[in-house]
Amino acid sequence: MPGENLSRDEARARAELLSVDGYDVALDVRSAAGDAEEGAGPRTFRSVTTIRFRAAEPGAPTFVDLIAPSVSSITLNGRELDPAAAFDGSRIALDSVAPENVLVVDAQCAYSRTGEGLHRFVDPEDGEVYLYTQYEPADARRVFANFEQPDLKAPFRFEVTAPEGWTVWSNREGARAEDGVWRFAETRPISTYITAVVAGPYHYETDLYERELTDGTMLRIPLGAMCRKGLARHFDADDIFLVTKQGLDFFHDHFDYPYPFGKYDQAFVPEYNIGAMENPGCVTFREEFVFRGRVTQASYERRANVILHEMAHMWFGDLVTMQWWDDLWLKESFADFMGSFSMVEATRFTSGWVTFANNRKAWAYRADQLPSTHPITADIRDLEDAKLNFDGITYAKGASVLKQLVAYVGREAFLEGARRYFKRHAYGNTRLGDLLSVLQETSGRDMKEWSRSWLETSGVNSLTPQAVYDASGRIAELAIAQDGDTLRPHRVAVGLYRVEDTKLVRYARAEVDVAGARTVVPELAGAQRPSLVLVNDEDLTYCKVRFDEDSLATLRAHLGDIDDPLARALAWSALWNLTRDAQLPARDFMDLVLRFAGRESDIGVLQMLHAWARSALVNYAAPAWREEGGRLLAEGALAELRRAEPGSQHQLTWARFFASVAAREADFRLLSGLLDGTAKIDGLDVDQELRWAFLEPLAAHGRADESAIAAELARDDTASGKRHEVRCLAARPSAAVKAQAWAAVVESDALSNALVDATIAGFVQPSQRDLVVPYAPKYFEAIERLWSERSIQIGMDVVRGLYPSLQDSPETLSATDEWLAAHESAAPALRRLVLEARDDLARALRAQERDGA
Repeated sequence: MPGENLSRDEARARAELLSVDGYDVALDVRSAAGDAEEGAGPRTFRSVTTIRFRAAEPGAPTFVDLIAPSVSSITLNGRELDPAAAFDGSRIALDSVAPENVLVVDAQCAYSRTGEGLHRFVDPEDGEVYLYTQYEPADARRVFANFEQPDLKAPFRFEVTAPEGWTVWSNREGARAEDGVWRFAETRPISTYITAVVAGPYHYETDLYERELTDGTMLRIPLGAMCRKGLARHFDADDIFLVTKQGLDFFHDHFDYPYPFGKYDQAFVPEYNIGAMENPGCVTFREEFVFRGRVTQASYERRANVILHEMAHMWFGDLVTMQWWDDLWLKESFADFMGSFSMVEATRFTSGWVTFANNRKAWAYRADQLPSTHPITADIRDLEDAKLNFDGITYAKGASVLKQLVAYVGREAFLEGARRYFKRHAYGNTRLGDLLSVLQETSGRDMKEWSRSWLETSGVNSLTPQAVYDASGRIAELAIAQDGDTLRPHRVAVGLYRVEDTKLVRYARAEVDVAGARTVVPELAGAQRPSLVLVNDEDLTYCKVRFDEDSLATLRAHLGDIDDPLARALAWSALWNLTRDAQLPARDFMDLVLRFAGRESDIGVLQMLHAWARSALVNYAAPAWREEGGRLLAEGALAELRRAEPGSQHQLTWARFFASVAAREADFRLLSGLLDGTAKIDGLDVDQELRWAFLEPLAAHGRADESAIAAELARDDTASGKRHEVRCLAARPSAAVKAQAWAAVVESDALSNALVDATIAGFVQPSQRDLVVPYAPKYFEAIERLWSERSIQIGMDVVRGLYPSLQDSPETLSATDEWLAAHESAAPALRRLVLEARDDLARALRAQERDGA
């Protein structure tokens, strides 16, 4: 990524010098149509940008951001600049600016195959071409010349010349004029990274949201939803519009600031790197949210959560935007929290906080224990830092802390603070202090002290109950011990549980403010001796929950008897953290899953338990026990699959898990029979997506060859089918196959982002540890070159995905340390990724030692 970085200091200096009055961007994407590539270089499109801006210091030099193969002309205030002298591949140098300036840049920009910039996708099913943009944090410069930093907001006017028969969308309303050019209304002042263009023969459906505002006027928001034509038969736009309207109702009820961006389109696009992007008026989502086969309610809940997360960004992030990426949490933490908050209160997914506690926070706990952990308000030196900080801390820990903040200041004070924040800073940029000041106004609390404890420090605390009982068996004293590098204030609920009529139920509860190393809970003194003490009951704070010996023994015997779904999810989460921390043997956790997961009612929790159990086997179980552990998991999964109610989502979930852990010849015979119709499980509909899920383990274990995979692709010759095919081909247990997959990802850049991901997923198979041994030294030889040559997204995918974690030995740890010692001057973002992978491996080795003991 040579020359493509931008430092915070550079951005700050440029913001002090410049203010931007507006952009006119004209794109000609007619070159996107057709299959033939033009010459040896990348396929390009014409981009003509006019920027009107002012300078506080006339005569000062500055620069404009642009990543493009070539620039045809540059005109500053009527003066032609020499592109060869001014443009270096990522920046256009402006030697002297006037008080008022007009810059025109005519460039040839490249279509993307990595999901960064203007991505071009050819549908293998029908040959149709689809385009969409994705910019965050700084890839708008791959599409048009601009000042690529969030605090130089401006209005934008887009016009797009597209192939005949295409439709084009952008942030505002638009139409195709008589000259064939699509022209769009001017936006309100927004940052470059949330501008958007979507173009192609998309299937498009419409609806309308109407609401009477408090002043009596009617708010009308045109709604649109789109996907590729090949997915139209699977597109449930009605459910998407339902959740969208419920979200708009919720945010208008609570934010007292009408949606400010006109229309609301939602585009489900192919080969998308992330979950979704909050472009105002033109939100983009990964098309995997259009479900091709049967899925569980957890998938619909996840989609609803993402829809609402992106909608919250219309206020937190788009209307009011962080000044620089240090305060990324000002949008992502809030959107993550508001996504769950609104989903639980406004939609049918009322158990969303259970999912949050069990799933979302697991991401945060992992990230907060890595060597790269950072405060929620992070120190972001440059764009590479920013790209890596879209992580579990910025999203899930930040959301967890906000959930605790609502308990701390009160719901109404929190929402009133948000309302004042929007009105005070609309279309502007903010920092941490701007939010704290309004929350202090509305709550009367000292927000600076809270911020120092929760936003400006890193790490996670552990809370452990300590009980002393009197001679009658009642609690004489119950205290909570807090561990961690920084001891923080926690508002927690403590629940006491006992067995009643085969259920483990709560019979006493107290809320307490934990402070310091030890806090006594006086309200629970005198209570009968509990079977289980659950600290952080109801999930009010962000912490790792620990258990006393009696409680842990109770969970071993009665975990499935906990009546409350949230309490049960919290117990599972705590046990998983104990496993990751090498305090609970991996085989013990897997035993708990085998004994109690079949009774889990929450489908999202069940899916997490399956993922954790498989991770325990692959990463944390002692190597000598893995084969037996795999057999036990496969036997248990099959037993639960056969016990599950026919046609239920639990049956579907157990079927997928069984395929992922299949280990015995009988398992493979059953999977093959389910594919060819010679075997049946009552109620299990083996649709196309499930067929691929069954085929991959057969390919990985040598039971399905290239011809079987080709035959499956013939049944499903679609974009999704192609990704599955690539993954299955790379999964085959052959040294030649592994060499081919490695070369396709590491030695070539011909694959798109989606096929890079699929190839890596197939390459890394836990049953093939010996096959990939030769690639550990090759990995360390390749990564610095690869990081310098590829886009940051592909670099991240490869460095993370191909780290030799399957060679889980001290020798791999030493090889990692040797690379780090020899590459101290490597890009900080690259070193961070390697350090994180090393930490995961070191954690796995500690857990394996514990399990073996």
